Amino acid sequence: MKVNQSEKIEKNTMSLEIEVDQEEVAKAIQQAHKKLVKKVNIPGFRKGKAPLSVLERYVGKGALLEEAAEIMIFPNYAAAVQETGIEPIDRPNVEIVELDDNKPFTFKVKVDVKPEVELGEYKGIKVEKASYPVTEDDVNKELERLQQRYAKLSELGEEDTIQNDDMATISYQGFVDGVQFEGGTSENHNLGIGSGSFIPGFEEQLIGAKINESRDVNVTFPEEYHSEELAGKEALFKVEIKGIKRKEVAPIDDEFAKDVSEFETLDELKKDIQTKMEESAAKRAEDEAKNEILNKVVEAASVEIPPVMIDQKIQSMLNELNENLGRQGLQLEQYCQFTNTSIEQLGEQYRPQAERAVKTDLVLEQIAKQDNIEVLEEELNQELDKFSKQYNQPIDAIKSTLVATGQMDMLKLGMTMTKTANYLVEQNEIA
Repeated sequence: MKVNQSEKIEKNTMSLEIEVDQEEVAKAIQQAHKKLVKKVNIPGFRKGKAPLSVLERYVGKGALLEEAAEIMIFPNYAAAVQETGIEPIDRPNVEIVELDDNKPFTFKVKVDVKPEVELGEYKGIKVEKASYPVTEDDVNKELERLQQRYAKLSELGEEDTIQNDDMATISYQGFVDGVQFEGGTSENHNLGIGSGSFIPGFEEQLIGAKINESRDVNVTFPEEYHSEELAGKEALFKVEIKGIKRKEVAPIDDEFAKDVSEFETLDELKKDIQTKMEESAAKRAEDEAKNEILNKVVEAASVEIPPVMIDQKIQSMLNELNENLGRQGLQLEQYCQFTNTSIEQLGEQYRPQAERAVKTDLVLEQIAKQDNIEVLEEELNQELDKFSKQYNQPIDAIKSTLVATGQMDMLKLGMTMTKTANYLVEQNEIA
């Protein structure tokens, strides 16, 4: 394989012309023969046993050469990428220039590559660390949060009525223009009154209702509702109250402290909360200062980011959200329903964050390259040792899995980004 031509045809697009020698072409044709001959039934031959000359007459020389080209393109493109040192960010567009069994195989690829980054100031920056004092009011609010967390839900009787903050168990059917609509029916649904999880106005109309009572709830779907068929429409929900639960909170005293912690008195619990909140506030201030340094470095750099990189990051963020939701027993589509949005709208909401993340990665990569920041073998082994202990597997097994799944390079890249970010903190000043 040799690269006949390598040139930048647009700001972030490279064109390569790759030539594969005739000997490799001949080998690829033999591989194509072995593959195609198993797929066709040729009269007079057992399946998979017809010689090359017969198969060529049967399927056509063009089909055989096309199969051979498919075999040659990817490995030779990968070799050309390594030889030229380009960094593709998307799949290449391939154009066959010459394809013949008696000549070298030549093809062109056009592919988007990582953009060039022009670094600004990234050393000698000074930032001031914020201060977050912890007040008595902060401690009391944390105690109230604990009080709510450990509150008990008690079943109410038939004479009790729904109040704000109650948990109501309801069954309902939804109608638009007198017709029941899809997704508007549920049985024994637990709804926190005042949570704002339903259509605006729904929960408020249940206040005062009793168990076994039926109510008509009239609402209007928001104009930006994820379902175009329902957006802006008036709807009627026929609701039946199945049950009511109400929180019972314990008084905040020494007994409460014993129930929710390892401490014997409320004063000891307060002191512990104060200490932990101060530690958290100090870490917050430190992290914010580090992020401010990184933000200044990123803002000072110039780079024109190809749209495909932002789209890929958005998709990665959506995939991560979907995985997190899955651990909670939800799907992305359900989340979109609850938040009155669509997957496309959610992706657009992520766009500024995705663009920022891509630029940050590109800037950190450029600094790492420019200042020769690399992950040492010892550092990699320390990280693999953490995985080994976490998953109770030998380090060699962890390595093999990461290599086989293509995740080892991603691990090294992530570690390099972290090491570079820490390097920036060392090269700058936090006052």
